[in-house]
Amino acid sequence: MTTQALEQEPGDTNVTELTPVARTPRRAEPRERVRMSGQERREQLLDIGRRLFAKKGFEAVSVEEIAAKAGVSKPVVYEHFGGKEGLYAVVVDREMGYLLDSITQALAAPSPKDERIHPRVLLERAGMALFDFIDRDPDGFRILVRDTPVTRAPEGRDSSAQGTFAGLLVDVAEQVDDLLAVQFKAHGMQAKWAPLYSQMLVGMVAQTGQWWLDVRKPKKEEVVGHLVNLAWNGLQNLEAKPRSVRHD
Repeated sequence: MTTQALEQEPGDTNVTELTPVARTPRRAEPRERVRMSGQERREQLLDIGRRLFAKKGFEAVSVEEIAAKAGVSKPVVYEHFGGKEGLYAVVVDREMGYLLDSITQALAAPSPKDERIHPRVLLERAGMALFDFIDRDPDGFRILVRDTPVTRAPEGRDSSAQGTFAGLLVDVAEQVDDLLAVQFKAHGMQAKWAPLYSQMLVGMVAQTGQWWLDVRKPKKEEVVGHLVNLAWNGLQNLEAKPRSVRHD
């Protein structure tokens, strides 16, 4: 509230009267609410779901929590993904795509003129691709290696491992088959064993990656170096017909 002086005639001896002047309270500016497009909302939900799944795992996360973090109602989550399972499936599919692309590029020849690369170099590249992914995107790797919801085939039988980290390892192992076939031929081994060895090789790298995710030492380059040392020297000295050394 302010005051205003009344005008006086010359010679007027009255004391100046002060009249209060009311001031209208200032209204707070209305905050404009930004409305997301459907695609923007979808990406927001994916980002929130990704962080929650990485931190807690699939079972511990609820649709209510996802909706609350996004500032929306539960029906919005169902509208975009049909539920928690649908959101989780998209998150996992994206992370698998990122990792598989990295490993595929690592195993690819730099150019058509350079198709033959030493197998040991390719092995090291594949290992580094995995550890680079873990280092760059630990949340994504945590999501991939956590237990995923078990799906069932219509007949009640377990569905294939497709869509899981195990399924991803199968895809990577298939790409390693050709590399191992070269070594098997050099050591007089049958090519039919290549898929078995590729699974063991990829599994060894993946398991070590899970361990390194939490300890983060030694440096990833050193870890990959030791992995390649074990795997390559093992491949170099393969026996054509391995036998158990156990004595009956």
